[in-house]
Amino acid sequence: MTLMDAKPPDLARERRRRITLTIIIAVVLIAAALAWQFRYWPEEHVADKFFGALQRENYEAAYGIYFADPNWKQHPQKYALYAFNDFYRDWGPSGEWGIIKNYKIEVAGTCPGGSKGVVVQLIVNGRSDRARVWVQKSDKTLSYPPC
Repeated sequence: MTLMDAKPPDLARERRRRITLTIIIAVVLIAAALAWQFRYWPEEHVADKFFGALQRENYEAAYGIYFADPNWKQHPQKYALYAFNDFYRDWGPSGEWGIIKNYKIEVAGTCPGGSKGVVVQLIVNGRSDRARVWVQKSDKTLSYPPC
């Protein structure tokens, strides 16, 4: 077979191949964008559950979320360094944020220099100053942000 005897190109096959490749690239780019957009979703979800419990004034459930231990009442001595009374003083009606009527997660991110947790920033009761909580990535416990 010589060059002049070669089969004509299959234009339909080339077009299908080009479309398939374009679709694969688009799907990969969309998946990467979604992964980037929702990279802090688990930590935001924990903060949302925590502030939801505070909004419902269910401080015992909020304390359980804070320590990622819904059965904390069975072993309160485990959390003696930050007892429920201290938690209630900080997050209850007389705490810094008062009774939480509404809240909205504003942004989430990590501290400079790398870290093993996420800082979730929220708007609470429409105030101009923001509430910030630290959510540990490994066990989803909460605390005050280190940065």
